[in-house]
Amino acid sequence: MAYVWSKALETGHAAIDTQHKQLVETVNNLLDACSKGKGRDEIKKVMGFLLQYTVKHFADEERLQQSSGYPDYLNHKKIHTEFTQTAKNLAAELEEKGPSIVMVGKINKVLGDWLIQHIQKEDMKIAKYIQEKSK
Repeated sequence: MAYVWSKALETGHAAIDTQHKQLVETVNNLLDACSKGKGRDEIKKVMGFLLQYTVKHFADEERLQQSSGYPDYLNHKKIHTEFTQTAKNLAAELEEKGPSIVMVGKINKVLGDWLIQHIQKEDMKIAKYIQEKSK
């Protein structure tokens, strides 16, 4: 199932929203590649990009939190670290077992659902904090 970007996912920070859109699109590309049984190389390529981009995005987001004095920064960073390890574990499983319907479901649940929930819950807290601070 593909994820759809909507206004409900916008934080109001242009750079972060652009990166979130790219992450959602990449998860969708990975799900599409898995569901079409595309070659392992294509799936590995998309998964590799997703892992690299997530690290970049998390670093950018964490810099924004630090520069704004976001009070829950350490907890948010811990969430990012845990997710990064989960994504690495999933990539290793994909490498070991190859693409399958089971992997599509796992990717959907672990990566896609986590990303959407994280944006809606945790990242919106940061956006609200920054908006209130700038008033």
